[in-house]
Amino acid sequence: MDNKRSQKIERLIQKELSEIFLLQTKSMPGVMISVTKVRISPDLSVAKAYLSFFPSERGETLLAQINTTKKTVRFDLGNRIGKQVRRIPELIFYIDDSLDYLENIDNLLQH
Repeated sequence: MDNKRSQKIERLIQKELSEIFLLQTKSMPGVMISVTKVRISPDLSVAKAYLSFFPSERGETLLAQINTTKKTVRFDLGNRIGKQVRRIPELIFYIDDSLDYLENIDNLLQH
């Protein structure tokens, strides 16, 4: 698959997932979910979404909640991008802890 095409689809999925999670977290005060990056398989059938959570301590529980509603998230994504792609990819969510890792390195360097 063309690299530009897959990058375009990755950005589209990232944007739309961000908006979906923004709407879902409006009912949960003090919680923020960011989609840091999306990687899609060459055949566009699987999308791996890396999520960053605030507060990061609740990341595991929030990821578990998202995984239980994965079908609903995929359905919402399909409603948003269904006209632009042929197949709505399966979604796999991961915790992106790179910010926590950077903060930890920064703390170690300061001491």
